[in-house]
Parts: sequence; structure tokens; C-alpha cells
Amino acid sequence: MEEKNIVMEENVKPSNFIHDFIDEDLAEGVYKKVQTRFPPEPNGYLHIGHAKAICIDFGTAQKYGGTCNLRLDDTNPTKEDVEYVDAIMEDIKWLGFKWDNVYYASDYFDYIYECALKLIDKGLAYVDELSPDEIREYRGTLTEPGKESPYRNRPVEETKDLFRRMTEGEFENGAMVLRAKIDMASSNINMRDPIIYRIMKATHHRTGDKWCVYPMYDFAHPLSDAREGVTHSLCSLEFENHRPLYNWFLEALEIPEAPRQIEFARMNVNYTLTSKRKCLKLVNDGLVSGWNDPRMATICGMRRRGYPAPAIREFVDKIGVSKAYSVIDYALLESCVRDYLNENANRAMAVLRPLKIIIDNYPEDKVDEISVDINPNKPELGKTTVTFSKEIYIEQDDFMLNPPGKYFRLCPEKEVRLKGAYYIKYASHETDENGNITAVHCTYDPESFGGETPDGRKVKGTLHWVSVNNAKDITVRLYERLFNVENPSDEEGVSSFADNLNPESLTVLENCKIDASFADFKVGDTFQFMRQGYFCVDTDSSDDNLIFNRTVALKDSFVKKV
Repeated sequence: MEEKNIVMEENVKPSNFIHDFIDEDLAEGVYKKVQTRFPPEPNGYLHIGHAKAICIDFGTAQKYGGTCNLRLDDTNPTKEDVEYVDAIMEDIKWLGFKWDNVYYASDYFDYIYECALKLIDKGLAYVDELSPDEIREYRGTLTEPGKESPYRNRPVEETKDLFRRMTEGEFENGAMVLRAKIDMASSNINMRDPIIYRIMKATHHRTGDKWCVYPMYDFAHPLSDAREGVTHSLCSLEFENHRPLYNWFLEALEIPEAPRQIEFARMNVNYTLTSKRKCLKLVNDGLVSGWNDPRMATICGMRRRGYPAPAIREFVDKIGVSKAYSVIDYALLESCVRDYLNENANRAMAVLRPLKIIIDNYPEDKVDEISVDINPNKPELGKTTVTFSKEIYIEQDDFMLNPPGKYFRLCPEKEVRLKGAYYIKYASHETDENGNITAVHCTYDPESFGGETPDGRKVKGTLHWVSVNNAKDITVRLYERLFNVENPSDEEGVSSFADNLNPESLTVLENCKIDASFADFKVGDTFQFMRQGYFCVDTDSSDDNLIFNRTVALKDSFVKKV
């Protein structure tokens, strides 16, 4: 079994070998500029792995004052949709990057087709009528060479005629393909006469019904790069074995100033699933609410959960760029999110599981106004005012009748401090017919306002609270990791996904309370709820039902499944 390196260090930034290669190319005059591209296929939503590629492609161009284009690899019309194109553009902009131009592989269909004809004329391509199963059989294995198709040496004019007829729609899907003529005995299976065009009678989202043959990715990709003037084609490591083919097409077609392909290791984050096929299964089977479910590792899901774009960029930066296979601990991503929000998120007073506190000796008509920092790390934002009254809410787990040792919150034996307000002591409590505590009566020290007392006594417990007379109801969704296993991609089938789902990945709390002073929110706003964590206003919110998603807890609370 391949050993996996779990990357958890937060302060180690590996060197960027891609930039080392580019420095050499520029110094040797191979290229006079740097141009990159981000080339996703518009057949699904971008995920955390794409975030790494985006940062590398756009970041490299930025470093060298070059150009980075967005190119949608739309060579498979049966799987692509404008919905995905729009989502990809939104995600890139949200991450903080701006492309220089937007291109599509379909922009080059005429050019790519002409390149295919050129290969045919040079005797380097042929129309093959073997079935897909026969092509796989003839290709051989990793240890055994392939064998040549009986159609491999058909005359150039015959191949040109058949390819023309394929293009005109004379043949059905799968009847024949156009293959490059390279080497069926090559040790690299990608070089064994790869398919470069196939018949696909499908309407394209941009070209309509103009074409019924479409180029394969391995053929379209280097030609699209060359057509755009890309100097460095940066891609993930699974394309390393495709690089000889990439270069073969450029050399065979005599492309001047050909791009250089450089591969880097993909981003593998534990407890996440990024396979588009498997993510679609989760969506279709109702195991998540959609591609933007805040538990998904999609960029739109992380955005909805409240992950800030700068934190994701910092996460990618900390991981660095290498060719070594590694698995990144999800806790590092959460740590980057937590660090950013600690500095930048405004504070709010909220109680998630409210317990009413009645302060018996607090005057009925008395109301205290208490100033609290909007963000203690940004004093320029100033303060806001919350009110304190006779009845307040605290968290249910901030009170116990029979507490264990070292319990420093409200209980019959201990005095506690209310954040920014007074010291209170337990007096009595009320219960319902089932014995559940419904309210706690306390007394307060009028001379302890602000946490200082004339006698100088101190308490260890400080509780957050919300005044009953200024409380607004909210709904809170508490999110944890979706899976209990470190690598759900290793699991086969949707039933195994269901078996390995974390049953506590979503908890919905109704009738939570927030001080109305903080209630002027809009979708996407993120706050620190004191002592609770960081929360984001969800897209499902309305004026009558404000919904918050927990972005991340104040500290890592996830317990691995044993």
C-alpha cells in the first residue's frame, strides 16, 4: 500500500519548483513572457482541489506580470452546461482572481479540425473501424505491448474521405474514430495510437449542431494552449504520463514556440470527496442538499458555509507546490479559516440553546446599556450597544444543579460574571411537569457592573447572554465534517457513502436568540458568536427567518471515528 504523508504543519511553505522552471526558461530566453491558463471542463462545480489550481495558474501569471486566461474545455457536449460555466466564473471571481480573457475549446474547433487533416496528410492519423472493446483489447496492457489495428495503414485519401463523411454525419456514434499513428509498442500506453476524434451526435451549448465529431481532450488541449500563446501549461500530476503525447502533437504539427507542460501534485484533503461523479451521486440521492451544501468541498459550498476567500488562498499557500503525493489534514484548512475570522469577523451576542435567567433583585423598570466592541481587533469600527434587563438568556450548558469538579459556570455554589454586565448568584429554579428546568432565578451585585467589585473579588466563569426584551429569534445550523472516514473516495458505491456519513454533520437549532442590536445582517455576513464559534448568514434566510450556518468552531472539535 502506498504510504501517505499527512500534511499538518502550518508554518512550512515548500519551495515552488514551477517558478524555478519558469525562471530557467526566462533566463535562457526560451520565452520572453509568461502566459498561463485555467482550463476546467464545464461539467460540474469547482471544488477545493480546483482552488489550488486556480491559485497556481493565476498566481504564477501575477508573479511574472504575465497573462492568465480562463478557458472552458467544452469538448464533450453531452456533459456540459451553461450553468456550470456561470458557476465556474463566479467561483474564480470570488476567490479573488481576474482572468485576462475568456476562451472556449470550441473557439478552436475549426483550427483543431485543420490540424487533424494535417496529421492525416502527413500519414500520422487514420480512421479506425474497430469497436471500442476491440480498441481496448488491441491497446495491450501496462506490461504487454499493443498490436496494430488492421485499418492502421489504410491510404491517406481513404482516411480523408472517411473523416469527411464522419464529419458530415454519415456514420452513427461509435462506428469509427480518428486515431493518431504513433507507436503501439510504446511503454507509455497513452502513445499507443490514441483516439483524437470521435463521432458524437449531440447539440453543443455554443456551436449548436455544427459538429457531430468532437476532438478528444489530449488532442484539443495542447492545440488550444498553442493557439492562445500559452507558455507554461500547468496541470495536475495525473497528466504527467500524457506529457509525451502533448509534446508529440506539437512537434508533429510543427507548432512554433510550443508551450511547456509542468505538473504538480493534486490537493488531497482528508474527510472530503471531490470526485464529480461521486459528488453528483450524493446530490441525486439526497444525502446532501445540493452542490452548494455547506458540508461539500465545493467552492460554492465553502462560500455558503462562510469560508473567506483569503483563508482558502492562505491554505493553498501554506501547502505549497510539489510533486509529492500527500494528504492534507482538514484541520489545517479550518485553522486558516479560524485565524482569518478571528481577525476580521465582527462579534455578536447570541445564545444557541437558551435558558431563561430571572434576576430577582434587579428592578423591573431598569435597563442598562452596555457598549461592546464591534471587533476588538479593529477599534476603528467602534462599538455597538446592547441592553441588559431583569430577564436574560444564557446557554443551557452554562448552568448545572450538580456540577462536576472544576465547573466554573453558573451553579448553586459559584458566582459568575455576565460579559460586560454584573456578577450573579443562583437563588432557585423552576421546572415543568417532567422535571426539566425552565428558568433559573438569580440575584445580582449592583456594584459589580463591568466586572469590578469594591471588595476586589474575582470569579473564574464569564458567560455570554442575550436580554429577553431585546432578543431576536434565529435558526442555527451546526455543521461538522460530512464523513467519518479519512478517504471517502476509497469507498465504492453510494451505499458505502451513506454508511460512512457523519450522523452529526448537521444539527439544526430553532429558536436561538441573538441581540437585536446585531440583527441588521445580509446574506454572507460572518460573525463570531462569543464563546460559540464563527457563523455566516445563509442564503435560505428571509426577513422572518434569519438562518446562520456555523462556519467553524472556536477550536477543532472533530473526533475521528474509531
